[in-house]
Amino acid sequence: MSVELCLLFFTVALLYASAGFGGGSSYLALMTLWNVDFQLMKSTALVCNVVVVAGSVYHFYRAGQLPMKRAFQLSLISIPFAFFGSYLPLKQHTFFLLLGIALTIAAVLMCYKLFIEKQYTPNPDAQMTYKYGIIGGAIGLLSGMTGIGGGIYLSPVLRLGRFDTAKKIAGICALFILVNSIGGLLGQAAKGEIIFDLHFAGPLLLSVILGGQIGARLSAAVLKPRMVEGATALLILYAGVRMLIQG
Repeated sequence: MSVELCLLFFTVALLYASAGFGGGSSYLALMTLWNVDFQLMKSTALVCNVVVVAGSVYHFYRAGQLPMKRAFQLSLISIPFAFFGSYLPLKQHTFFLLLGIALTIAAVLMCYKLFIEKQYTPNPDAQMTYKYGIIGGAIGLLSGMTGIGGGIYLSPVLRLGRFDTAKKIAGICALFILVNSIGGLLGQAAKGEIIFDLHFAGPLLLSVILGGQIGARLSAAVLKPRMVEGATALLILYAGVRMLIQG
């Protein structure tokens, strides 16, 4: 196991956990750059997601920043779709093509939020929750197919819709990622394609557990989230475009 990869996983978990994300998209991007087997990377990324966002869900809930009813309404449709998406048989070429497109779109959405959106004023509307639940289902399907939790797609959508405050959106996304990652793992288990190599994944899991616990306790002011999101967007964009070119 590469020490550099462990340090990168630790850093990703630390930064993402502070914003309610699991880091699945960046784990996949890093493992792609390390030429890891695509089935192994899917299972590893989802397990890393679960252990990171489980801590984030706990801390956001304790801080009163996780509206459970709205979070479950958003996640209800996504769970079976994440299972179904993960259960679908995908060839390696198709997987990397989908992942490349998904990461590129995610990077563009992150850049929009960073550089174009100037002012954010939440406008919570209970009636819109069910409509966003349908969008959550589509994100769950894509998440299951590409081996991530989907928070990186859901967060910009909720912010564009002024769904709630930034911190509550982060809490909602943490729960969304947790249940979708579990749904994705169950889908892989149902078709007998979970590949968990303890020699490979063990050090990475220890890295993200440590990084996630530290990140979940740090304030956004300490980590300067705009710089973090900018660096993350560049990494994801690079990995996504690289996959598309190689594909």
